[in-house]
Amino acid sequence: MAKDSSPPVGRFRLVPLGKDRIQGPNSVRAPYGIEIIESCLTCPHREDMVFCNLPPAAVQRLAIITSPSSYPKGATLFVEGQTARGVYIVCTGRVKLSTSSIDGKTLIVRLSEPGEVLGLPATVTGTAYELQAEVVEPAQINFISTKDFLAFISEFGEVALRVAQQLGKTYHRAISEIRAIGLSHSAEEKLAGFLLDLIADRKSEKGALKVTLNFTHEEIAQNIGTTRETVTRAFADLKKKNLLAVKGSALTILDRAALERIAQG
Repeated sequence: MAKDSSPPVGRFRLVPLGKDRIQGPNSVRAPYGIEIIESCLTCPHREDMVFCNLPPAAVQRLAIITSPSSYPKGATLFVEGQTARGVYIVCTGRVKLSTSSIDGKTLIVRLSEPGEVLGLPATVTGTAYELQAEVVEPAQINFISTKDFLAFISEFGEVALRVAQQLGKTYHRAISEIRAIGLSHSAEEKLAGFLLDLIADRKSEKGALKVTLNFTHEEIAQNIGTTRETVTRAFADLKKKNLLAVKGSALTILDRAALERIAQG
């Protein structure tokens, strides 16, 4: 399997695989408590991931050019303004994508999900990464160098189509974020939209839906372009209206329809 010879970013070290094997020839126990799948060919989640659900020949090639690594929470994959060195495929875990201003203000653009390819626009166009990518929970992330990735796109038309599809999704997501932040009239609307995004793919039972809120009020503020104090007040207002309940990191949406009406202004 090809290895990533590029130096690690920041103070975090990429963790090589191959130790403490468990559950078959393609699984290893990573030092952060996650199970790593060494080969794309045997990945049990391949068919569920848009970019990885490719024809057999393309998957075989993908397995050769990827370098899997495990990362702890807080590790930095790349930073804003850094020359693109390749793409990162999120296999497990999540990554926070953010941008910062000169005066230190941070805006969290989104959280990536498994199957997403990070650094795609910069790698394809040969420019710098436009965002910073930070791991928010222990994750397996596969790296592909720029040279190998561009050759991969040229060799397989299906891969080029998937790349175009993800770039399109990234564009539409960016427009939605701009609309939500720029056109919402209140912090309550923005917070309602943020919470609805968290449960977008989940079905509620008897009108209530429970999720784990892995964000601090400060991080939510960075997501919706406001202050921590404003987010705290907005949460209090929504709780007073009996639309949600919060206990520690456990968030319960009590009235999804009402939350949708608030988000729509």
